[in-house]
Amino acid sequence: MKLLRSLAAAAVVSSIAFGAAIAQDKPTVAFIPGIASDPFFKAMEIGARAKAEELGIELIWQGSASEYSPQTQLPFVDAALAQGVDALILVPTDPDSLQASVARAEAMNIPVITVDTTVTDQAYLTSHITGDNVDGGRQAAKTLAEQIGGEGKVFIQSGSPSATTNTLREQGFREELAANYPKIEIIGREYSNSQPATATSAINTILLANPDLKGIFAIDGTSGTGAIAALRNNNAVGKVKLVGYDAYKVQVDALKEGEFSALIAQQPGQEAELALEYVKAKITGEGVDKIEKSVVIPNVAMTKDNLGETEKYMYAE
Repeated sequence: MKLLRSLAAAAVVSSIAFGAAIAQDKPTVAFIPGIASDPFFKAMEIGARAKAEELGIELIWQGSASEYSPQTQLPFVDAALAQGVDALILVPTDPDSLQASVARAEAMNIPVITVDTTVTDQAYLTSHITGDNVDGGRQAAKTLAEQIGGEGKVFIQSGSPSATTNTLREQGFREELAANYPKIEIIGREYSNSQPATATSAINTILLANPDLKGIFAIDGTSGTGAIAALRNNNAVGKVKLVGYDAYKVQVDALKEGEFSALIAQQPGQEAELALEYVKAKITGEGVDKIEKSVVIPNVAMTKDNLGETEKYMYAE
């Protein structure tokens, strides 16, 4: 649709090999996830591709396969903007580091929607669509508190110190325990940065120093994977209650096996579908009045006891 902004921009696109050429007969939208290899974002991709086909959008889905970080994400964002896409849907890996990219999109008059996480200054955004992360953290705290009898030591295994989803989940978790469960002590928090092995190492250390640990809140999927490995290493599966975030098939299977005691499920496919609907409206002007500046999609607490009702929230793969 839009021409490349300059020969220099074309060179950037060529050097990164960002994706297929822009289609001439339909709008082109770049969707940049936090880390393309994570099952959460794979489920989001399924929803995005299906909705893009339905709406007649040329979708460019591209992101780092190795690491959730601004350093690995920014080249894909830069390439998308250089290519002159009609709109950008972005999962910022850091609210400050990606702010300049949003400012650049604004200067180029390219609409931006953030999904899951967001940037610090949301004034230019067409919309921000996310799960209710604070409430998800509260649900995790309530569920874990009930499972450990309302007292004892618990540990937080987070994914990233800068991802807004992670910080909001931790906020909700801490607030709920502080308000309603004074006998529960949070003994620490570590970050895995989307590396399961890092989470495993951190929890191995915590279990060694705290053999009376009663519970763990794994704030994202890779943290949960690492936590299960650590519990297996220490023969603590079932003894230490593990509440995870996200509902990949492997996690739901682990819930059935008793390795997770609960999961907080998001709806990544729905988030992506709504983002594509909004971006099509923004580009065409049709239905633009239906765009909401901020959308929060509820999360769901899954336990072995309520799987009959909640298993439908397992992520598509």
